[in-house]
Amino acid sequence: MSEQLLPGYIIRRGSLLERSLLLKFMQRTYQDLFPNEDFSHLEQTVKQYFSSDTPLWWVEEEGEQGAGSRGQGEIPLHVSFPMTNAHSPIACLWVGNAIDQLHGNRHAHIFILYVVPEHRRRGIGTALMQYVENWAIQRGDRQIGLQVFQSNKPALNLYNQLGYQTQSIWMVKFLSAEK
Repeated sequence: MSEQLLPGYIIRRGSLLERSLLLKFMQRTYQDLFPNEDFSHLEQTVKQYFSSDTPLWWVEEEGEQGAGSRGQGEIPLHVSFPMTNAHSPIACLWVGNAIDQLHGNRHAHIFILYVVPEHRRRGIGTALMQYVENWAIQRGDRQIGLQVFQSNKPALNLYNQLGYQTQSIWMVKFLSAEK
């Protein structure tokens, strides 16, 4: 079942059978930020974390519904990037669960929010964030978490405008395998 997200765009719940399409969106997300890297390892992330407990939503242009209008579970195999052909999602939102380490409460955690470049700056990202906030409130969550790359300035600006605040800083140190 789908509903209107914004004028001209519908949102529909994804199916567990759309694993390969989710993987394509994840790879595109990271390739946009880091074009010279290989992201084949993301397949393992999807295998490990994508389940009925981690909902996925797709945004499509109104009147262009893809997998949802052809029958539950069909994957549009013709999807390639750039994803601007008919019957292709133009955005996705994948949400998991996390535990607040300060208070021990379960809360929504956004794994990925991605809008294809051709549809950016039209309010889709903001509408998806409002959608997931309403979903999280309805299930009793008191917060939403997400992780964003420091170099992803458009995403940082969006989240700051929507009232998200830095709660912690994730730090990494790259180790040499040589001794």
